[in-house]
Amino acid sequence: MAATLGLNEVGLCALGCGQYPLPDAAPLPFCVYPLRMTHGVGFANAYLVADCGASHGLLFDTGPGMKALEAEWPAAIKTVDAVFLTHAEAEHAGGLCGRGGALWLVHRLLPGWAEIPCGQAMAEGERRKFGQLEVTALSTPGHSSAHNCYLITAPLAQPGGSLLISGDLIFAGSVGAAISATASSPRICVGSRCCSAADRDCPGHGPLTTAENELRYNPFVV
Repeated sequence: MAATLGLNEVGLCALGCGQYPLPDAAPLPFCVYPLRMTHGVGFANAYLVADCGASHGLLFDTGPGMKALEAEWPAAIKTVDAVFLTHAEAEHAGGLCGRGGALWLVHRLLPGWAEIPCGQAMAEGERRKFGQLEVTALSTPGHSSAHNCYLITAPLAQPGGSLLISGDLIFAGSVGAAISATASSPRICVGSRCCSAADRDCPGHGPLTTAENELRYNPFVV
């Protein structure tokens, strides 16, 4: 079947056996806190990124709502400097425009054209710096017309390393984008910007992976 559909045979068989390969975690010059929240029959991910040992950081997506987010919140992080949204689906943007909490008295950065009234658009290639952390927006429409990935680096840190917040563009063994898919070819062509050599990929659903791993095994990526 893999040959007929033009899919990666190794990855497809691994998915079918429940043994899809995941990469070892690469060291990063900052700390990442995955926030895994129940949504429907599965889970939705948000992420906090911070200098290790710091009590403040950056939040990427907000999950299905404040209660779900607070239930997973790490005790080490007391405040956030900015909230970045990958796209405006309910399980990723719940509570973003809420009031009454100090969490929201910060910058709220959104994909361009996102129909959300409480934030500021962050365009393709735009960079924001917060202490040692630098965040670059990558416009990746496909799963939705307004969708950003965010590349996070710490340019002055040693050793270096980078993290990609990929939202619903690509998952471990699956995809959420609808780029260059046709009835005759179910594979997805993911833009080279998000298939760059980020040391880790944090998707909106499922486990952490890397672009290299998905290019090697994901049956639906070309």
